[in-house]
Amino acid sequence: MPDVADGGEFEEWYGDHYRRLVAAAYVVSGDRETATEAVDEACARAFERWSRVRRMESPAGWTLVVARNALRATYRTDRRRNAAARLAAQRDREPPPDMSIEVWDAVQRLPRREREVIALRYLGSLREREIAETLGIAPGTVARALHDARQSLARTLVDAPPVEDRHA
Repeated sequence: MPDVADGGEFEEWYGDHYRRLVAAAYVVSGDRETATEAVDEACARAFERWSRVRRMESPAGWTLVVARNALRATYRTDRRRNAAARLAAQRDREPPPDMSIEVWDAVQRLPRREREVIALRYLGSLREREIAETLGIAPGTVARALHDARQSLARTLVDAPPVEDRHA
C-alpha cells in the first residue's frame, strides 16, 4: 500500500528527478520511449514503497536500478519475441500448395507492392478494382504493379510455362 501521507514529498521528489531519470535511462537504452516506460515503472514502484525508499541514501539511485532492471526485462522479452518471429518466418518460407519453389522464390524477390497485387490477384482471386479498394490505392496503380510484376516474373522464370490470367 503506498504511503500517501507523505505531505507531497514524493511528488516533489518526482518533479525534481523525473527528467534526469529518463535522460539516464535514455542513454542506456538508446530509445526514448523505452526509457520513459522503464522510468515510469520504476517511479510507480518507488511510489508504492515510498515510506522505505525515501529513507534510502539515494532514492534516485534505487529508482535507476529498478529502471535498469525494467530495461533488461524489456530486452529479454524483445529478444525472445524476435527469435520466435525469426523461427516462424523460417517455417513460413515454404511455398503455398500448388506453387513451385521457383515461382515462390521469384515472387518473394518482387517489391512489396508487386507481391501484394500478385497475391491478391492470383491467390485471392480479386479483380483489379477490388485490389485497389483493399490496398487503398488507385486502380491504375494496381494495373501498373501487376504489369511490372508479370514482366519481372517472366524474365525470372524464362523456362517456366506462361501464366495465363484466368480471372480477367
